[in-house]
Amino acid sequence: MNNNFKRLKYACYTINLSMSVVGNMPPLLFIIFRNEYGLSFSVLCFLVLLNYLTQLGVDLVFSFFSHKFSMPKTVKSMPYITFAGLFVYSVFPLFIKSYAHIGLMLGTIIFSASAGLAEVLISPIIASLPSDDPDREMSRLHSVYAWGVVPVILLTTLLLKIFGNENWQYIVFFFMLLPVVSVILFSGVDVPDISSPQRVSGVIEFLKDKTVWLFVFAIFFCGAAECTMAQWASGYIEKALGIKKIYGDIFGVTLFSVMLGIGRTLYGKKGKNIIAVLTYGSLGAFICYLFCALCPWRLGGLIACVLTGFFTSMLWPGCLVVSSERFLSSGVLIYALMAAGGDMGAAIVPQLVGVVTDSIIKNNGLVFLGYKGILIEEIAMKSGILIASVFPLAAFFSFLKIKKLRKSK
Repeated sequence: MNNNFKRLKYACYTINLSMSVVGNMPPLLFIIFRNEYGLSFSVLCFLVLLNYLTQLGVDLVFSFFSHKFSMPKTVKSMPYITFAGLFVYSVFPLFIKSYAHIGLMLGTIIFSASAGLAEVLISPIIASLPSDDPDREMSRLHSVYAWGVVPVILLTTLLLKIFGNENWQYIVFFFMLLPVVSVILFSGVDVPDISSPQRVSGVIEFLKDKTVWLFVFAIFFCGAAECTMAQWASGYIEKALGIKKIYGDIFGVTLFSVMLGIGRTLYGKKGKNIIAVLTYGSLGAFICYLFCALCPWRLGGLIACVLTGFFTSMLWPGCLVVSSERFLSSGVLIYALMAAGGDMGAAIVPQLVGVVTDSIIKNNGLVFLGYKGILIEEIAMKSGILIASVFPLAAFFSFLKIKKLRKSK
């Protein structure tokens, strides 16, 4: 691999590191925003929803109108957009404190747009680079995001201790260095142009293929399996297992991400037979969800929660690998559709778990007569996790169907 390709690959890695920042740093600051600016929980939850809706919007735009964009220019614009989003996110509340929520929303929309572009464009760029094993290269790319979550959580926690909650902007300023590094790496590098349908009619014709929707639904289930546990790990460990929040954050979100990184790194080094990895991974995730929901022992629930990260580690990137192999000539279109499917799963199913949990807590007198306090929260949280177990199971059956298609091709 020549120097141009190596530099381009490292630039893509730094983009994924930036995505781990914009995806995981804001929730760590939410309680600070509530205390500093008086924001309601509804507003804070809306910031999360806004993140996913923006990414989904970008995915859909590229699904139908990718031929309208210059791919090399769009790729090189991503770090600038990320930087701008983080800048607005941090500086607007500094000067207009009474309307801090407006700045947080604008910043979220901007850097989430960059995250949406990254989902659609970074994977096909890596896939287009010369490699002896493209599957492993894809795994390495996605492992960067997983490993990036760990220092984001730990550094944010450490810097808040050093600078104080009232100076949270310093943390954002620090992480703004990442898109600057991306700009430097992209400078003077030739980005390959990625093929895409030349007309919207070509997209519509492509969508008529029922096989396309099998892959889209598969990544929907995979996005749900990975992101539901990632988002609820801290709450599950605190409410269902009765462990303090600070330890839940460390042993929940952080260790989940570590296992996510380990799984992707292992496949990047030694992996083969991606469809078998996807099949057993989704089945393993389903078993872990069942253990989290039904296991009466704290340690068993904690281990299952963490191991879910390992079993789901290759589901999203693996879906991209098998779909790009199946629809080789579609170029960026299949990546855009898959990103849209994954984002929908990541947005809808964690919310579903929250709705189920809240509903059971609100109706505890009717549903679990005689139980009080933490026990009712434990039952409610585990019920939400049990409902979520349907999605890795659905992914398992999707991959069995995809396996048959690959054999018959």
